Amino acid sequence: MAKLFSGDWMNLLKDAWNAEPDVSNKLAEIGFNSIIACGFKDEENPRGIFVVENGICTSAGDWNGEAADWDMRADLSDWLKWVEKGIGMMGLGTAYATGKLKFKTGDYMSMIKDPRMAGPFVKSFALMQQVGADELG
Repeated sequence: MAKLFSGDWMNLLKDAWNAEPDVSNKLAEIGFNSIIACGFKDEENPRGIFVVENGICTSAGDWNGEAADWDMRADLSDWLKWVEKGIGMMGLGTAYATGKLKFKTGDYMSMIKDPRMAGPFVKSFALMQQVGADELG
């Protein structure tokens, strides 16, 4: 198992993303292009980066200063809980409302109100669960 948000882990997530039509195909249908970063709330910079072009993840790895369209942050313990147990739409809403999941960049509210984006977003957390993770990259 790879360490959470390490380059290896981000590439495992990339492979899972591209193999899941409910994520990659659904986002391709709306021409979704984005640079997505993940990391921890107590750190200035994200750890991992994920580049999506027309719904397909074209590259992933360690963050190298890229400007992210979406920068998701949470505490290590919360990330690990979501990776281990998964999280659904209600859980994500609660995590956002209580501040457990923060967006340094990106508009969570507009994204979650758009079913074309909300479904794949929730499904991406299931992919994290599928990949699993060691504690820290």
